[in-house]
Amino acid sequence: MKVMCAMSGGVDSSVAALLLRDAGHEVVGVTMKLWGGDSDTGCCSVSDVDDARRVAQQLGIDHLVFNFGDDFDKHVVDPYVAAHANGTTPNPCIECNRSVKFARLAERADLLGFDAVATGHHANIGRTDTGAYTLLRGDDPDKDQSYVVHMLDQQQLARTMFPVGGMHKSKVRELAASIDLRTADKPDSQDVCFITSTGGRTSFLGNRIPFNRADVVDTSGAKLGEVEAVEMVTIGQRKGLGLPGGGPKRYVIDVDTKAQIVTVGADSDLLRDDLTVRRMAWVDGPTSGEVLVQASAHGTPKAATINVFSDGVDDHVDIVWAEQQRRIAPGQSVVFYDLSDTSVLGGGIAD
Repeated sequence: MKVMCAMSGGVDSSVAALLLRDAGHEVVGVTMKLWGGDSDTGCCSVSDVDDARRVAQQLGIDHLVFNFGDDFDKHVVDPYVAAHANGTTPNPCIECNRSVKFARLAERADLLGFDAVATGHHANIGRTDTGAYTLLRGDDPDKDQSYVVHMLDQQQLARTMFPVGGMHKSKVRELAASIDLRTADKPDSQDVCFITSTGGRTSFLGNRIPFNRADVVDTSGAKLGEVEAVEMVTIGQRKGLGLPGGGPKRYVIDVDTKAQIVTVGADSDLLRDDLTVRRMAWVDGPTSGEVLVQASAHGTPKAATINVFSDGVDDHVDIVWAEQQRRIAPGQSVVFYDLSDTSVLGGGIAD
């Protein structure tokens, strides 16, 4: 099989390429150049491209670099900035997977005659008795990445491979070290690739949108203080609100960028019975009923019942929690798993 392996310059994608090569596939490593600005974190730096190229050389496979910078700006960076301006909390890594890594890369693979696209994600793909594809958690619970690839549908899963999904991370590193791959001890990327560790979100967003002061008020509307940039505030935030110390703990329970008001309250004020999720993506069609719901990459799944509604244009899902849960920030990805907590059903964006 002719396989295009996305190589980010990390150890997981390096070992994915190794496993594919050793399985007898015709493998070509591909690194996507996505971000053209400063980068010292994530997977978009010049050194990452160089690491991927050198690993490909070590493995004796061809290596290509695709420039998807315009797509990355349009589908990841611009929405990230717009979300902050509108007071929502984006998830850029998921949008990158959705619109670039599993969309544009697949298109390029088609053009070049590849049979499949592989990545180093810790997730697994299975089949049901009827032949439908399933998206499953990775075998290493500490590194499972099924949450960030939840948008893959049947057509995409049919031509996707996750070679390291069945391995624990320690074994991935051991295998890389056994043949002296240069990425064997490379730390995992943890941050958004276009946000530098020195400037952070404040510098990045401050160069792109105006920051606006906002009043910080309690649930009765009484003013307690001010924040310099309402665009930097998110639901659940406790620190950095300019409030005097010594009082009760206060958390952000609402952000209104247009009115320039941040409302704070007790932790209990964040509790909700339900949630609406939009921009749905399903692994194998819409489903309703009892599920487990995960609202962050390494969050603890919570029991809930979901009901699917359609307005003829787009599905949305109403979630009713089995027990009250803290409010999920609008803009965050919410992913549904079956009751065994192994198989992804689908997911969307918190309203």
